[in-house]
Amino acid sequence: MKLMSSPTSPFVRKVHVLLHETGQYEAIDIYAKPTSPFDTAPEVATANPLGKIPALIREDGPTLYDSRVICRFLDDHAKAGLYPDGRIWETLTLEATADGIMEAAVLMLYEHKLRPAEAVLDSWVDAQWSKIERAVSALNARWISHLRGPLDMGQIAVGCALGYLDFRHDARGWRKGNDALDDWYAVFSQRESMKLTAPADAA
Repeated sequence: MKLMSSPTSPFVRKVHVLLHETGQYEAIDIYAKPTSPFDTAPEVATANPLGKIPALIREDGPTLYDSRVICRFLDDHAKAGLYPDGRIWETLTLEATADGIMEAAVLMLYEHKLRPAEAVLDSWVDAQWSKIERAVSALNARWISHLRGPLDMGQIAVGCALGYLDFRHDARGWRKGNDALDDWYAVFSQRESMKLTAPADAA
């Protein structure tokens, strides 16, 4: 199988962490194909008509895209149990919350990176950050017991989302008022899979 990838995408990082945690990383060919709404690599457009990464190209079936679909497939492929039946809805909700944080954070980046400075709408950027603040506060207030439990895909997704906030929006300070989540992430970020997949500074 081949994975269309990028060294800076938090959605790709989710897949990479899962691959390391489940011992599948060496079995997947990784192709770095950075893309953006204005500049889609032809290989990415062929793999995913939406022009987004990650995309998982399989020999025995159609290409899979959307990080949640890919992670669910790879977890099933390895029989790893990162979507445990006993807390499946909690795990999926955590993953969706983390993906929402990532989406808002990426949109903030694009607003500054893809628009000319005079066209940037600061109020829209702040509205995206408000979504992130609410989500992070909810994680801190409601989800710590789950995050501290046995490893699942919800934890991986949250770890990647918080890592992306540090990478792209550190000055905004997501940790303020979220001490329990900060403490959890300080430990989780030291997992080998997280250290191996830390986003690159370039791009």
